[in-house]
Amino acid sequence: MKKIVFAGGCFWGVEEYFSRRPGVLSTKVGYANGTVKNPSYELVCSGTTQHAEAVYIEYDPYTLSLEKLLDAYWQIIDPTVLNRQGNDVGSQYRTGIYYVDPEDVDIIQESLFKEQNSYSDPIVTEVKPLENFFDAEEYHQRYLKKNPNGYCHIKLD
Repeated sequence: MKKIVFAGGCFWGVEEYFSRRPGVLSTKVGYANGTVKNPSYELVCSGTTQHAEAVYIEYDPYTLSLEKLLDAYWQIIDPTVLNRQGNDVGSQYRTGIYYVDPEDVDIIQESLFKEQNSYSDPIVTEVKPLENFFDAEEYHQRYLKKNPNGYCHIKLD
């Protein structure tokens, strides 16, 4: 089992999108790479914690390669927009790839380089080691499964 964390705007849709992929074993939403321990959603939304809304993904690399996972990630974000995805605006909605295994860096960088060829504007998606991750409140977990008509900036069809 391998782990990676993706930030791509509102975490509800990102979690639902990846939870549907064969090879993804588990997902959970939370707050990544910020400066406050165990922040609340309200505190993260204040913009003072430096956290990104993110999805922690555990996957089977024999069923789903990191390359394929990254290809799927690029399909649901605009990596050239800073601190915004869809209607969600703020630093907590930035895009980011936060790796757990340093051996994944080369694959991530190669994927980003390849993806840059699709854009004239520079990609601003962060690529950093995962420094910390705090689970979001329970009502955020699997939100779109519990609320199928909830807001989502990602086309899940």
